[in-house]
Amino acid sequence: MQTFATSKIELLPETSARKIFGLIRDELALVEAEFERQARSNIQVINYLGDYLRSSGGKRVRPALLILASHAVGGKGTDDNVIRLATVMEMLHTATLVHDDIIDNADLRRNRASVNARFGNQTAVLMGDWLYMTAFETSLRERSLEILDILTRLTRKMTEGELIQLTMIGRLDITEADYFDILKRKTAYLFSACGEIGAILAGATLAQQHAMRDYGMELGIAFQLADDILDLTSEAEKLGKTAGSDLLEGKITLPLIYLLAEEPELRPKFEKVMLTGKYNDISREVIREKLEAHGTLEMIRLEAKRRADAARKSLDVLPETEYRFALEGIPGFVVDRNM
Repeated sequence: MQTFATSKIELLPETSARKIFGLIRDELALVEAEFERQARSNIQVINYLGDYLRSSGGKRVRPALLILASHAVGGKGTDDNVIRLATVMEMLHTATLVHDDIIDNADLRRNRASVNARFGNQTAVLMGDWLYMTAFETSLRERSLEILDILTRLTRKMTEGELIQLTMIGRLDITEADYFDILKRKTAYLFSACGEIGAILAGATLAQQHAMRDYGMELGIAFQLADDILDLTSEAEKLGKTAGSDLLEGKITLPLIYLLAEEPELRPKFEKVMLTGKYNDISREVIREKLEAHGTLEMIRLEAKRRADAARKSLDVLPETEYRFALEGIPGFVVDRNM
C-alpha cells in the first residue's frame, strides 16, 4: 500500500471528513448496495421501512471504521466479507436507533420523522427486531466463532446499557461511573467491535487486533462526549433531532452531573424539566451559560480530546499508510464537529 506523509497535515473537520470518507468512497457505495440487498424482503412493509431507514442517511462512521481497520492492517476493504460485516455493523446501529427512539418517544431522527413517530411503536419494534436478526443471519456466513462471539457480547452489552439507563430515567443521583458504564455499553462497544472485526477479517496479528479494539473504544467514548455537549449547545437543525432532548427524556449526562455538583440548588429545576418535558423554569441557554461559567464544557472537551489522543496512540502498532492516517483523522472529525 502506498504511504502518504502529507496525510498527517491537520485539516478543518469538514475537509478531514471529505478526505477520510473519500478514501473509501467505493467501499461505502458497496455497503449501501449490500444494505439495500439485505433489507429486501418478500414482505412489502419491510421493503418500505427498509427504504425509509436507508434514505434517512447518516455518516456511516461505523462501517467506515471497519473498512479502514481492514485496510490499515493490510487487508482489502473491497472483499465481500468486509463489505458484509460493515453492513452488519450499520444494521445493528440502525436497529438500536429504532429501538432507542421508541423508548425515548423521539419524534425526530436525522431531521425527519422517526420510524415510531411515522409508523407507530408496534411497527418500529418489529422492524428493529428484524434488522437485528438479519444482521446476525448475514454474519453467520463468515462461519467465524470469534466474530459471532464479539457480535453476541456487543448486542448483550448494548441491551444491558439501555436497560440500565431505563432504571436511571428521572434520577439526579447518577454518578460519573454510572455515566461512563452506560456510555460504553450503548456507544463505545460498537465502535470497538467495528475496529476489532475489521482487523480480524484482514488477518491481523493479535497486537493489531487489540489495538483496533482499543482504538474503537476510545473513539466511541470521545464520540459520545462530543454528542452530549452538542445536545446542550447546538440547535435541532444541526443535531437532526430535538435539541436538549437528554434532559427532556430524563437523562442526566456528564455536563449536567458536573453542573449539579457545582450548583446543587438546580436540582428542583432539572426535576421540573424532566417531569414536564419542557424547559420552563430553566432554559437551555441558562444551562449553557452556567456550564461555560464553571468551565464544565471546556473540561469535557479536554476529556474528549484526551480520549481522541488515546485512540490515535493505539495505532502506533500499524504501518504508516494512508489508511492509518485516515484512522488518525477520525477522532478529530468526531470531536471537533461543531463543539
